[in-house]
Amino acid sequence: MPSEFELIHRHFTRHTAHTDLSVGDDAALLRPRQGMQLAVSTDMLVAGTHFFADTDPRDLGWKTLAVNLSDLAAMGAEPRWAFLGLALPDPDDAWLEAFSEGLFTCATRYGVDLAGGDTTRGPLTLSITIVGEVPTGKAITRAGGHTGDDIWVSGQPGLAALGLAALQHRVNLGPTGRECCIRALQHPTPRIELGQALRGIASAMLDVSDGLLGDLGHILECSDCGAEVDLALIPLPELRAAGVDEAQARRALLGGGDDYELLFCAPAEHRDTLQKIAHEQDLALTRIGRLTAHPRQLMLRETDGRLLSPMLSGYDHFA
Repeated sequence: MPSEFELIHRHFTRHTAHTDLSVGDDAALLRPRQGMQLAVSTDMLVAGTHFFADTDPRDLGWKTLAVNLSDLAAMGAEPRWAFLGLALPDPDDAWLEAFSEGLFTCATRYGVDLAGGDTTRGPLTLSITIVGEVPTGKAITRAGGHTGDDIWVSGQPGLAALGLAALQHRVNLGPTGRECCIRALQHPTPRIELGQALRGIASAMLDVSDGLLGDLGHILECSDCGAEVDLALIPLPELRAAGVDEAQARRALLGGGDDYELLFCAPAEHRDTLQKIAHEQDLALTRIGRLTAHPRQLMLRETDGRLLSPMLSGYDHFA
């Protein structure tokens, strides 16, 4: 059986592009660029809670890094370094080979150096600490929203929730829709390029990991605003095309998680600029509502104009 250090050398030691000292010593040596702040985030994925134990390890390797990259995207940051914490029930060499392949495919795509980490025996648990850079004073936080700002979301939230429901046999999707939704769940796309393009435009932003309405509540709390989400504006076509009715599509979009799309606010004067960004990045950006002057009050505007309190909330790890 290979030792811990043999596993690290075999599967997690690669050439680094911008790290002075990486895997193999007691600590990594990093050199931030002048004029930059560091943006640092940590996420943990636990088998049985965040993913099925039989998930393809290549997809799992990609997703383990991608969900952390999404946190940097939500701050408008550029990814630079990652540190991997890995608990394994058994040192399965074939599983590790596939997992590391997925991880480094994602790392190469987004210019990330794996700069260090740790391995141990235990229930299958994957943890990444991600480090990025953002020009000093330019990070986009959750706290900058103002009354009257538009609320926007990227891509198609809800696909991942339908993918999870399909794997749990809670919804029946057509073959094409099922494949699309499971792909969204297991192979998310962190919106790194969009996050950087939104510097100086978005007033507040986060990524949708625990459900659109639940995550929007975090912006409302930090920005001391309320919100109206217009149900006539939310994007449903891809969800309906997957094979669900409008009510199911609404629930998946508003209450589902694991999308890792960006939810952001911006003054109305930036609408034309945002449509230009959408065109340049070939990515849908949908305006779904506005911030209001009623702190933490979240309302849904029905298609007939009625304002209702939402019945959905986001995912809570301890609920």
